[in-house]
Amino acid sequence: MVQERLKQLCSKMEEHSIDLYFIPTSDFHGSEYVSDYFKVREFFSGFDGSAGNMLVSQKETGLWTDGRYFLQAEAQLGQTGIVLYKSGQEGVPEINDRIFSEIPEGGTLAVDGRMVSAAWADGMRKMLAGKNARLELSLDLPGEVWTGRPGIHHARAWLLDEEFTGESRQSKLGRMRRYLGEKKGSMMVLTSLDEIAWLLNIRGNDIPCNPVVLSYLIVQEKECHFFAGENIFSAYDKNELEKDGIVFHVYEEVYSFLQEISEKERVLLDKRTVNAHIVRCLPENVSVVDIVCPVIKWKSIKNPTEIKNEREAHIRDGVAVTRFICWLKQNIDKIPLTEKMAAEILEKFRQQERGYLGASFDPIAGYAEHGAIVHYSATDETNAYLTPENFLLLDTGGQYMEGTTDVTRTILLGGKATAEQKKYYTAVLRGNLNLCAAKFMYGCSGVTLDYAARQPLWDMGCDYNHGTGHGVGYLLNVHEGPNAFRYKILKEPGQNAILEEGMITSDEPGIYLEGKYGIRLENLLLCVKREKNEFGQFMGFEPLTLVPFERDAIDVEQMTEKERGQLNAYHQKVYEIISQFLSKEEQEWLVDACAPI
Repeated sequence: MVQERLKQLCSKMEEHSIDLYFIPTSDFHGSEYVSDYFKVREFFSGFDGSAGNMLVSQKETGLWTDGRYFLQAEAQLGQTGIVLYKSGQEGVPEINDRIFSEIPEGGTLAVDGRMVSAAWADGMRKMLAGKNARLELSLDLPGEVWTGRPGIHHARAWLLDEEFTGESRQSKLGRMRRYLGEKKGSMMVLTSLDEIAWLLNIRGNDIPCNPVVLSYLIVQEKECHFFAGENIFSAYDKNELEKDGIVFHVYEEVYSFLQEISEKERVLLDKRTVNAHIVRCLPENVSVVDIVCPVIKWKSIKNPTEIKNEREAHIRDGVAVTRFICWLKQNIDKIPLTEKMAAEILEKFRQQERGYLGASFDPIAGYAEHGAIVHYSATDETNAYLTPENFLLLDTGGQYMEGTTDVTRTILLGGKATAEQKKYYTAVLRGNLNLCAAKFMYGCSGVTLDYAARQPLWDMGCDYNHGTGHGVGYLLNVHEGPNAFRYKILKEPGQNAILEEGMITSDEPGIYLEGKYGIRLENLLLCVKREKNEFGQFMGFEPLTLVPFERDAIDVEQMTEKERGQLNAYHQKVYEIISQFLSKEEQEWLVDACAPI
């Protein structure tokens, strides 16, 4: 089926004299996760990971993805004829280098301009000029091939009250208008869905797991033009938005609206997020100012109300996950269980918690060798039965009215851990604890601190092929910038952000042994201020996640006295907070799970 679809796409390319066609994983808003209409790369490859880009020519179709998906992509691309390029590996060309080497002199590279950023398009034009080649942005060739394509989804949306946001819509828009004034702009164009949702205090269901609204927003001095699905808000909510100067438009009208603006406008936008077609629609003489959208940083710094709510969300999530682990331990050798069943049962535990809205991402439940696939997703064909003899890697999260959670635990299913399992589990645990305990000067970024999590594994000559941590939104996307833990310095503006009080970042070192098992341990950390003295402002972290680690997989001799103290203090906190919400039987289990080492 994949081969036939690619054959049809190549035929369309030939009709339009296209040499190369680029298919990104994206939507019109640069989203990480996308609704069914935008799953073009999956349709033409069969690979359903959340990251990957394709390059199609008459000679070859290649797919580039990162280390989280190497094993998954190998399996899913196996019979398609598509060449897998493992990004970042030695000897593997970058996709841009491949484009330049494959494009003929005077040739044409095409892509749907709504699916790539304006910055990407600018860079590609410059590169292609080296071969007198051109970039074609007006052709949605996959759309011509994909019969029965799902429609663009516009679900019901709602307003998020100040008891959850801690700041009114008027206040946030006031911040944006002051920023416009500072930059001498008359108009700000926003297309990133999490930025729009945060700024307007709205939430929706247009993308699975991410409570955002497919929309565009144009902020001016006195009003905001909001482009979204029709009738997605109740009459009351729409009236509340209109009272704050929000003018409603049909979602698709954003392009014609921009085509008709005055050439006297000074338009601020972020070319790294705004799609290329948006910029193409602006009148030729309009002044365009490329900025890093300030909302990215504003929303990353949680205010006191959001922090209070996030702590509450993590207590409820900790109760659900802890109860599930207890249940799993007690039933692993009593009833047949599969990876998918485990994830579904955990979801039912979460559904019992107040304020729970749904998962923050598709669950990752990988037993034994499946745990070595970093972002494994069980299918009907791969859905393994759990037996009491190996690790289950369980990476899940929830969306609560009080915030977003993301937690990973690697659970030993019965029996005793081997010496090898203990060695690697303890190294990963030490990395998690060391990063959480880091004390640092204000001004550090996640690049500075990544070493704390990796050192125990690096000392063994091991590593993991993903970042140590990502920023997390407030009832928004589970992956949000600009904060992160990684050792590689990114070149893009706005990355490598200084860690600020109120930022929430995941702490998730891991180790993945192909054919054996994977281990990942993840807590969410809140950045907090420590003491301030003559040397400056010191910073640190508070763990938000409250779920016990796997004591039976720990080699105590590997740990320093300080690390043991950190683990015991964490487990004491877990027990004191979580136990009050458990049954007597669950409390008794938690006493042992959190016992000092």
